[in-house]
Amino acid sequence: MDVHAGLAIGLPIGLGLAALGGGLGLGMAVSGALRSMGRQPEMANKLLINMTIGCALIESITIYVLVVVFILMGKI
Repeated sequence: MDVHAGLAIGLPIGLGLAALGGGLGLGMAVSGALRSMGRQPEMANKLLINMTIGCALIESITIYVLVVVFILMGKI
């Protein structure tokens, strides 16, 4: 197997794993924030801000992987 075939197989798998991890991370973050808001409604504003920042950071990892995949697809 040469480098091109390895990239052709590995890039979609890597992107899929990154999307899966990002989706699971976002789900866990939102779930934890909503449970905390249910327990302490007065903390909802602070939790919402922190959850939004965390979700943006989690999502940025998937976007970085997508950019790397596009760059490496040009090498095939």
